[in-house]
Amino acid sequence: MRRPPHSPRVLLTTLALALVAALPAALTAPEPAQARPQSPPRAPTGTTARLTRTADDLTLTVPPSRSAPGYRLQVTTGQLSFTTLRSGGTVLATASGDTGALRFRTAGTWHHATRVTGHAWKDGTLTLTADTTAPGATIEARVTPSADRYQLRWRVIGATPERLGLACDLSSAGHWYGHGETQTPNGGPATDQPWPLDSGEVVHPAFGPASYYMIDPFWYTSRATGLHVDTGQVMDVSLNEGQDGLGRFDIESAEPYRATVFVESTPLDVYRDYVDLVGRPAKSDATYRQYAEPVWNSWAQFYTHVDQAKLLDYAQDLHDHGITGHALQLDDKWESDYGNMTFDPKAYPDPKAMSDTIHALGFDFGLWVTLWINLDSDQYRYAADHGYLLKDAADPAEPCTVTWWNGTAGIVDLGNPEARAWYEGRLRTLMDTYGVDGLKFDTRFFDERCAPHEGYRPTDYQRLGAELADEYDLQGVGIRVHWDTAAHRAGFVTRQLDKGTGWNSLRASVTQNLAISTIGYPFVATDMIGGSSLQPAPAKEVLVRWAQSAALMPLMYSSTSPVDTVDPTTGRPVVYDEETAALYREAIARHQRLAPYIWDQVQHSLRTGDPIMRPLFFDFPEDRDTYTIGDEWMLGPAVLAAPQLADASSRSVHLPPGTWYDVAHQRTVAGGRTLTSYATPLGTTPVFVRLGAEGADKALRALR
Repeated sequence: MRRPPHSPRVLLTTLALALVAALPAALTAPEPAQARPQSPPRAPTGTTARLTRTADDLTLTVPPSRSAPGYRLQVTTGQLSFTTLRSGGTVLATASGDTGALRFRTAGTWHHATRVTGHAWKDGTLTLTADTTAPGATIEARVTPSADRYQLRWRVIGATPERLGLACDLSSAGHWYGHGETQTPNGGPATDQPWPLDSGEVVHPAFGPASYYMIDPFWYTSRATGLHVDTGQVMDVSLNEGQDGLGRFDIESAEPYRATVFVESTPLDVYRDYVDLVGRPAKSDATYRQYAEPVWNSWAQFYTHVDQAKLLDYAQDLHDHGITGHALQLDDKWESDYGNMTFDPKAYPDPKAMSDTIHALGFDFGLWVTLWINLDSDQYRYAADHGYLLKDAADPAEPCTVTWWNGTAGIVDLGNPEARAWYEGRLRTLMDTYGVDGLKFDTRFFDERCAPHEGYRPTDYQRLGAELADEYDLQGVGIRVHWDTAAHRAGFVTRQLDKGTGWNSLRASVTQNLAISTIGYPFVATDMIGGSSLQPAPAKEVLVRWAQSAALMPLMYSSTSPVDTVDPTTGRPVVYDEETAALYREAIARHQRLAPYIWDQVQHSLRTGDPIMRPLFFDFPEDRDTYTIGDEWMLGPAVLAAPQLADASSRSVHLPPGTWYDVAHQRTVAGGRTLTSYATPLGTTPVFVRLGAEGADKALRALR
């Protein structure tokens, strides 16, 4: 919801390195047809892969199978690099030349692998040794192929690196996707989420498991390859930085680099391989009603200038104008001091009466909470004296302190059972006393400046946070845990980082959902409709278009009221006209009608792990035009959404092959073409139903 605290560079570096390790190094030069391979060694027991050799290359060939297309991995020996080929064409290649494929930094200087000095093919693993540009240092790499992927493991011998890295030629794999929420030179996740990633620049130097960003060390490509870096360390990830055409995935660690490269027929197949590896949701933490109706949150409506009277007026206005929702959440700044878990008595003279009134208006009541306890809270000293706070990594005798948007704080240590019991006991008392139905957990459960509890690793705190949150009703706003298999399997709704209130943020909210949902988190919501990052209140058109867009996503997450709000930059009221309220109500009603169809997609995701909101090319991989479209998406197999995301009265809509029902014009349209100048007056949202697709009849009933 708010701007995340700064994460250490170490975490990002680890993730980046992991990604690099997973990506095969490859040269893009074609295999010399005139070279005569030597007699291949006998294939090891238990593998169908075959190794051949020429003067310049080693090639592992994995034949096609029933479920996999087969591939070749070409290892160039003059300067170690990797090229992955499928059906005779390159689908992934590492960098070469001065950049190098396998890279490491020692004493502040980057080095890379050079000439391959030896190899062995034994028990299904190809082991390589190579010289490097660092005197006395060599690299040992192991490649283990299987039907639809290969594992790459490598380490430095003769030197202690500060970082390990993998560098890839982005163009060799087509377009790049995955990663999750991005840091970019053009505004990062608030206003800029490149789709595909190589269409912009990603510079993410603290990419890691404790980050507030929703990220995973997984990338996939339009040529149906994928890279997963298996690390718990911080990474430094960059894609196309300075338009250099390279992907660099560096890990801030001397531990061996471990990565998996997937080689499949379609990007959806790669995604499914990844989900099989990390786990699919075992359940959805949101109920049917939470999918069907929006949740209303006070943050973008009031920010921290909120009190009991304002919240009740907000609830009453929504109710009186027929703007429905399942819950109303009181966000940041209800406590007397952060971490006290007591209402500020001046701003909230009767919290129980406030809760009762909200319930009487038909809403559940929710509260924003965090594990961060400010130093000026009367609970800080108690928690510190009892050892309930994470310890400082540099000085374990002292509590770890972190600076965030609300001051300086310690963090409750979920690895300490007594600390967790203390924290949860206070939560339960708060909820029971004031009739609180659910919670919005915010900020992180760990910080890299802190030391994990004895017996735990930093990555364990994603699991610990997920286990804690899973005990409560999260009211359809979910929680921001990632990276760990527990986060994938928990089935939380994922809410985005704060957005601005302009058109660029609306567009970023769409491509960001596509990114998050295709790294294994299918239950996505945009940031609060209209944005929430302390910018001037959204213009009428932005607010309406955002609501129309969110109505065609799995969940709606609302805050800025279409009937009454305040501009946070001036403190003056913002009055939207009746058309704004009517169009917002219409968007909510459309989403409610779609709820039975959306709920079917939730059940499908629980069975398969497939994303609900997904890029067109997941369903239409042969349609090459779909790979660069970031303003349309499929909602399940039957609904194509193409809302207006710009200040314009028309847009182009690409329809993949098939027969489509154009909802706005009540007509049947042949696909395989682009509709130009499709009129989009403020009350029109282009949406199409794919006739004959699973769920099409239910979608038609909802949308007609």
